Amino acid sequence: MNQKPTRIIIDTDPGVDDTMAILLAFQSPELQIEGLTTIFGNTGTAITTQNALRLVVLAGRPDVPVAADADKPLLRPFTGEGWTVHGRNGLGEVEYPAPAGTPDPRRAAQFIVDMVLANPGEITLVPVGPLTNIALAAMLEPKIIDLVREVVIMGGAAGVSGNVSAVAEANIHNDAEAANIVFNAGWQIVMVGLDVTQKTIMTSAYMEELKQAGNRYTDFIYAVSRHYANFHANLGLDGFYVHDSSAIMYLIDRSLFTTRHAYVDVEYHSPYHRGQTVADWNGKRKLPPNVHVCVDVDSPRFLAMYRERLTSLQ
Repeated sequence: MNQKPTRIIIDTDPGVDDTMAILLAFQSPELQIEGLTTIFGNTGTAITTQNALRLVVLAGRPDVPVAADADKPLLRPFTGEGWTVHGRNGLGEVEYPAPAGTPDPRRAAQFIVDMVLANPGEITLVPVGPLTNIALAAMLEPKIIDLVREVVIMGGAAGVSGNVSAVAEANIHNDAEAANIVFNAGWQIVMVGLDVTQKTIMTSAYMEELKQAGNRYTDFIYAVSRHYANFHANLGLDGFYVHDSSAIMYLIDRSLFTTRHAYVDVEYHSPYHRGQTVADWNGKRKLPPNVHVCVDVDSPRFLAMYRERLTSLQ
């Protein structure tokens, strides 16, 4: 018997890696995208919203709502430099015409609340950017905390170094206060962080192979990823890490990942450690585990599945 697809809202800041994740989700029958909610991060919210509108049209799904919300962290100015990685337009500096369609009139937090209340136990939230919108939704209507099916977060670093500071991953660092609210809200959380996303690398040879498919998804991905790949090449990496697609792939096939259950807190006081996700592996704080932390991934199988999904587009 076929299992019903998982109904998801992707909270996103497209973004090259967001683009790759969203198109993977559209190509996966295991998932049903109920909406894209947009946030600052890789660039500003006005631009990420335009990019999300482009992606639903590219996917042939202009019926999928796009709702925008926060353009800065809860308590601080936005000082992130994701544009240096993704380009000022979030799409690797590749120029595209203005997208068709307009955003949903609701703010993203309200959209999330409305969808969860109307579909109790059915909606999985998949934030792949800063967690501001998710925190706002939880504060706007705390009832959703018990009604959300699951929150699968691309963010954090439990056992590895950070990528924007010695200890912090970019999405969590960009709004540590919001992340602290989300991690301690009481819903079921899966953290797909740098512990696994940096174990999966799409090399230049892999991307050339993807390009050979010549469909509208692979053409778009290859074009926007050149700037992203060049950034990583300057770090000495052949190819680039696979961040946001890892959260989507977790929902498609959990057997690809190994997880550990632990209490995870988010540091937001210290300017030096802001955004650190601290996993209490040994239970020293005597608090119940609140996060399933992904600690390993079958990268060869992951990459094979991503290639099969994206190259099979007709």
